[in-house]
Amino acid sequence: MLAFGVAVRAQDQPANANVAGTWQFTADTAQGSFTATLTIQQDGGTLKGDQKSDFGDSPITGTIKGNAIQFTIAVDSPNGSFNVVHSGTVTGDSMKGTFTMNDSSGSWSATRQTQK
Repeated sequence: MLAFGVAVRAQDQPANANVAGTWQFTADTAQGSFTATLTIQQDGGTLKGDQKSDFGDSPITGTIKGNAIQFTIAVDSPNGSFNVVHSGTVTGDSMKGTFTMNDSSGSWSATRQTQK
């Protein structure tokens, strides 16, 4: 009976969204828009990758649980190092949410790039 209970609970958990790939990313802040390319690798619920922008490359670490995504981008800039923490939801080939960084916050969105 215990095995049946565990199997039912496992079925209750939604599958993690697939976010592996390359994404065109836009963040909107009080200072304006920021664009970048995110490359994400996924191993189950664990995410890693990098962000490429005009300001350089920054590593990404995070998690996905169902369609809820959370990731942090560690930025090294001439003004010092800081983390940008993102949370949001994934729907197919798009995702969106909010971010916080130092004393500011804003919204972000991303669209998966198709293979050519």
